Amino acid sequence: MTERQKLNVDVVSDVVCPWCYVGMKRLEKAIAAVPEIAVEVRWRPYQLDPTIPPEGKDRRQYMIDKFGSEERIAEIHKRLEAIGKEEGIDFAFDAIKVAPNTLDAHRVIRWSASAGSSVHNDLVRRLFSLNFEHGQNIGDPQVLIDAARDAGMEDALTMTLLPTDADRSEVQTEIATASRMGISGVPCFLLEGKYAVMGAQDSEALADAFRQVAAQRARGEL
Repeated sequence: MTERQKLNVDVVSDVVCPWCYVGMKRLEKAIAAVPEIAVEVRWRPYQLDPTIPPEGKDRRQYMIDKFGSEERIAEIHKRLEAIGKEEGIDFAFDAIKVAPNTLDAHRVIRWSASAGSSVHNDLVRRLFSLNFEHGQNIGDPQVLIDAARDAGMEDALTMTLLPTDADRSEVQTEIATASRMGISGVPCFLLEGKYAVMGAQDSEALADAFRQVAAQRARGEL
């Protein structure tokens, strides 16, 4: 049997970014389209708005302040809802009451990587769904603890570390590093740490990029 080519993909994203949720769905399709490649995904932190306080903000008012009017917000949501349906996402924007600060969510995502790629990916998937399809506040510690447990993490880890400052500065440093690399929008897919695919590209484009970079790695060019 031919050994599968390997490819490392770092996804810089924020779990309150709707395009990042779309990007995750397209990433999953792209991975399924390249069974000859063993794609290892690592989720990296980014914050669309790090100034949101730990308790979050009223989302309706936050969106009005950001986009100017209910009409503009409705236009944005309508477009995303249509795209979401194509990707199997049931966006429920009206159910979201809190615009959360996502720093704690990124800390938990960071810890989940030590539990294996399956748990790591499942946690990110759950957080996207909890926020966008169920209107839960993913800045709430209990929501994060429950999501981590459901993804397969040990309660003791998140319950012990979440109330502390563990890995807070490390996550903030990663976010700052992404900015220094020129990443100003998400999602951003980093292939083998050398090539960047920006935005929620369609799955075919991602799959093609995976094939090209995996082939380069196989030839020893990376």
